[in-house]
Amino acid sequence: MISMAVAASPAIGFEIQAEPTNALSLPTWAIHVSSVVEWVTAMGLVWKYGEVTGNERWKGLTWGMLPSLGSAMSACTWHFFYNAPSLEFLVVLQAFLTVLGNCTCWLAAYRIYEGAQNEKKQA
Repeated sequence: MISMAVAASPAIGFEIQAEPTNALSLPTWAIHVSSVVEWVTAMGLVWKYGEVTGNERWKGLTWGMLPSLGSAMSACTWHFFYNAPSLEFLVVLQAFLTVLGNCTCWLAAYRIYEGAQNEKKQA
């Protein structure tokens, strides 16, 4: 009987704890989340453009954008857990995926350029 009264007490288990000083603010979270949503939307639109035009190289750009999305997810995950020292590997992963994403986006963009130049020569 006593344990039920303690378990039903609203003060136990419902305490609001202050966030750590390194917590991101709500506007900063809004920027992070909206940037990820924007990137995913851009990837979808680029893929659709490749389908509509029949130019498969644009789909390659979508694949090239994927490492950058992984970079963004790494950053958001690390921030979600208040930059926990045990998750610092995510910072290294984010850096690696950023460099990889920059390279793959460049390569995909170059392939699109190269394809356009070849089409000009054939016309």
